[in-house]
Formats: sequence, structure tokens, C-alpha cells
Amino acid sequence: MSTLKSQLYQLCLTFIQNRIENIEYSMLQARQASNDDTKSSAGDKYETTREMMQQEMDRNSKLLYEAGQQKIALQQIENVEASKEVKNGSLVLSTNGNFYISISAGELNVDGQKFIAVSQAAPIGRAFIGAKKGEELSFNGNKYLINDIL
Repeated sequence: MSTLKSQLYQLCLTFIQNRIENIEYSMLQARQASNDDTKSSAGDKYETTREMMQQEMDRNSKLLYEAGQQKIALQQIENVEASKEVKNGSLVLSTNGNFYISISAGELNVDGQKFIAVSQAAPIGRAFIGAKKGEELSFNGNKYLINDIL
């Protein structure tokens, strides 16, 4: 795997690990808030706060699961070799931007160069999958000539 792809992979991995840590922290905060409220409240206010904290914990549990799935998906493309057509794990260099088909992590910068990390399930990711070097794609009114696939 190229050094550039390795750097992009590491940036995506850091992105998803930070996301997981933030969600876990939010879950801890909600749990602590619920416990604190149990000690100091009674009646309807207690039940309302407890229910709100439970909803927050449920929402965070779902986000944590999704982030875990993204991390697994990312780990599966760690050593994807370059190929003649775009697949999950490909780095696509085009006339209208550079895209790392991996997870939806947004804009990444490596040595002053901008790359967009997109999931293969994202609309633009789906548009690139299967395309070949020299092929031109059209997406949302923009044209993308694929200069290289790493």
C-alpha cells in the first residue's frame, strides 16, 4: 500500500477512534447525570429526567454501534492494493478532487493536499465504484475525469 494511502487510512482510523471516545464519554456523562438526579430528586421530575437520560443513552448506544461498524469496515480495507477499477479502499485522483473510498470522514489533509474520505455507500462513492482510469463520471452536475487509481 502506498505511503499516501497509509496516511489517509491512519487519519480515518483516528477520526473513527475519536468519534467512539466522544460517544463513550457522552454515555458516561448521561449515566452520571441520571445517577446524580436519583440522589437529589423525587417524583415526576425524577422520572422525566431519568427517561431523558435513558433516551440519550439509547441514542448514544446506536451511534456507538454504527461507529464500531465503520471501524470494522475501515479495518477491512487497510491493505487494499491498487487495481484497474475503483473499489472499496481505492484512492481516486480526479480532475475535480481526490477521494479515498473508505468511510465517511470528510476532508483529510496530507502534506497540504486535500482528500475527501467517502464511504462506498455514499452517493458519490457509489458513482466511483467500478470506474476505471481515464473514465469520466458526472455527479451532481460536476464532471470527474479519473486520472489515477491507487
